[in-house]
Amino acid sequence: MSELHETPARESGVCAVVVTYHPDAVLLTAQLKALQAQAGCVVVVDNATPGQAMRELCAAYPQVELLALAENLGLAAALNAGITAARTKPGITHVLLMDQDSVPEAGMVVALKNALDRRSQRTRVAAVGTRFRDPREGVDAPFVRIRFPVNRQLHCNGACDEVACDFLITSGSLIPLDALDQVGSMDEDLFIDNVDLEWCFRATHQGFALFGVCGARMLHHHGATRHRVPGMPRGVVVHTPRRLFYMMRNRVLLYRRAYTPRRWIAQDVPRLVVKFLLFALLIAPRRKNVRCMVAGLRAGIAGRSTPPPED
Repeated sequence: MSELHETPARESGVCAVVVTYHPDAVLLTAQLKALQAQAGCVVVVDNATPGQAMRELCAAYPQVELLALAENLGLAAALNAGITAARTKPGITHVLLMDQDSVPEAGMVVALKNALDRRSQRTRVAAVGTRFRDPREGVDAPFVRIRFPVNRQLHCNGACDEVACDFLITSGSLIPLDALDQVGSMDEDLFIDNVDLEWCFRATHQGFALFGVCGARMLHHHGATRHRVPGMPRGVVVHTPRRLFYMMRNRVLLYRRAYTPRRWIAQDVPRLVVKFLLFALLIAPRRKNVRCMVAGLRAGIAGRSTPPPED
């Protein structure tokens, strides 16, 4: 217990970068309150949410800086803008990337930083990530090692503090600025989907390691609604036709890149086919879904980072 009392409540060298787009005000308020208590600074990058609500919400927190973009530039560009802003803050050495729908538990940032420091003594670490749970589900999401034909799911069971893994979701990832300098920024051509996966593939290809941290926890709301499908107890997360375009386009773009693991491609192609069939046959609006998914596949196959078709 004495060791816990000696642990600082805030990591002054960490700046949290939060990307928002039409956020849930209740969730975002809980997130900013938690981050302000744990990080040295917080930069909120808003992708053109209309009205004054974002300014009023962020103004209630003195450590929070709002960077309001004039248009929706996408997740990757917003993250890069936030990271650039974080670099201007005195003493900042790490960035904590956060989605708008994730709420850190107490001590999350300290646990991440301590784990990163430990692991960095033995290997080059690109990032560490949190253990998270969707409040609608009864278990924590596993960390993952990419295997074929199926991934190896790694659950925290008390046997270890950190888990070596092959990718981390964006939200809850703590990244040293030095690692970003070497790996590079987020790929803005991808706009939104698979931004985290692509960066992790690039990092591991360069010899960096990634770790999930069992002692760092957060709540993460994954997907707004779910469609019930027979044989799939968790259902299917429903996406808009526009989002489906990016999902199809970006995964095919990743297939083309030399640093993307071949075993991930081999297991992802069946996932692509299943997702296409689900949204083409079972989930409305089926015609728009097909139109956008086909357009995304064509763009990906051609290697083009084109935008989705207009409605």
